[in-house]
Amino acid sequence: MQCKDWALSAKSMHISVLTVFSAAGAAILSALGGWDTSLQFLIGIMAVDYLLGILIALIWHKFQKTADGTFESNASLKGLLRKMSVLLVVYVAVQLDVVANTGGYLRTAVILFFIANEGFSVIENLGIMGVPMPDAVKNAFAVIKSKAENNE
Repeated sequence: MQCKDWALSAKSMHISVLTVFSAAGAAILSALGGWDTSLQFLIGIMAVDYLLGILIALIWHKFQKTADGTFESNASLKGLLRKMSVLLVVYVAVQLDVVANTGGYLRTAVILFFIANEGFSVIENLGIMGVPMPDAVKNAFAVIKSKAENNE
């Protein structure tokens, strides 16, 4: 095989892999009700919370999910599985909205609930790191949680 043929084959394979990942991503986002602002914020704050948990375990050694507060891959994996479970609950809410014809009402309530939970966790993690948090930010997550609970 000539170098030129190999390069074309590798490029074609690269495009095929990207196409598969793009299609899978589109299918997942569709199943979660679309890539709107609320889902973007939920996934973003979940990522921030996860990364802060890793930093707290690696640097501050005050991670609350392990006996000695340090990083453990098992605890990290459990954290990822919890985050994926949150997205599974969002998927169930989307399907319930379809069945009950509620127009996204349940999905919105579920996403707001989890945004509030993740937000409180981020605030807690920042507190462990010694970062002061304005009351306005804390109150904003309390309002979001209250709104989600009132939608239920």
